[in-house]
Formats: sequence, C-alpha cells, structure tokens
Amino acid sequence: MRTVLSLPRVARLGKLGLVLVLLQLLAACASGPQTARGPVNPLDVKVSGSVNRDFTAAVEYLQGERYPEAIALLQTVVEREQRLSAPYVNLGIAYYRTGDEKHAEESFLEALRAAPLDPVASNELGVLYRRQGRFEEARATYSKSLQLHPDNLPLIKNLGILCDLYLQEPNCALAQFERYLQYQPDDAKVAIWVTDLKRRVN
Repeated sequence: MRTVLSLPRVARLGKLGLVLVLLQLLAACASGPQTARGPVNPLDVKVSGSVNRDFTAAVEYLQGERYPEAIALLQTVVEREQRLSAPYVNLGIAYYRTGDEKHAEESFLEALRAAPLDPVASNELGVLYRRQGRFEEARATYSKSLQLHPDNLPLIKNLGILCDLYLQEPNCALAQFERYLQYQPDDAKVAIWVTDLKRRVN
C-alpha cells in the first residue's frame, strides 16, 4: 500500500510496502485460467531466473524513485511473463507516479486479468478511480474484490472512505469502518471516524 496520496483517509500498502511484499512471493500473485478463484500455489508456477532478477531490479528502481527505469524494466518483465499480477501492479504504480494515469489504469487492469479480483490490484485501481472522480467504478472494484477477500483491510477501509467522503453515504461508511475495527481495534483514527459517523447517522 504505497503512500502516493496525501489525503488523510486513504488506506494503501505503506510506502512501497506492496512491492516488497510482492517481491517476497512473486509467483504467489499468479493465477491460473480466467476462472481461477485465487492465487495459484507459488510452487506450481515456474518463472525464469531472469524474470526474478529483473523484477528485483525494478523494485530497487521504484524504491529509488527512478520511475522511467522501473517502467522500462517492468515492461520487459511483463512481455516475458504474463501470468503474474505483481509486475503489472508495480508498473501501474510507476506510471502513476509519473502522472500517466492512463497507462497506470491499463496496468492495474492487466494485473486483474492475470489474477482476477486480486486485492492489491483492486485497491490500487479503486483509489485511482476515486482520484479521477469515477466513484461508482471505485465502489464496484472494491466490492467485487471484497467478495473474495472479505478480510482485506485496505479494501474495507478505502470503501468506507469512498462512502463517507465522496458518496455521502454515512451508513455504508459506518458499516465498513466498524468491520475494519473488528480486525484493527487499536486504530484510534478509525475509531474517531466511527464515533463521528454514529453521531451523524443518529
């Protein structure tokens, strides 16, 4: 959950945290056929050494904010290995950070082609849609992925943020934040949001 956005209520994977997580189990982000309901066991996916090597180098470029180099290298990775969602997600992040939202969206969609309803790709795409004012598309993206990943905290939190600040649906927001607090009861900020929403709803 990278922290590209400065808005106070945007739940993402911490600065470049997602690329590090994805790097640990690169193959775990692969899916089988389009009808796959979840990631394939990483042991079932064979990737070449050069793919892993170049993906690792691209992550280092992202960490160093060398986005053009990251984009160029990730493009070669996805040309060689199209079963993995991780390189597409990172490519989308790199594009987004250069201001190229069109190609960022395309990359996130490719990630979802490789791994349908992948929560990381869905979260990134949903936040991008929200930034573009495409609120219903953002809602649909979060909701569909949550059907398969009901305990994914970034998706839950961002859906709550969307409902609260952008769709003006306090009941929807309250339901999401209360759900979030079931998993993260010590999150004081979200607890304050819940208190405020309960006051507004009542």
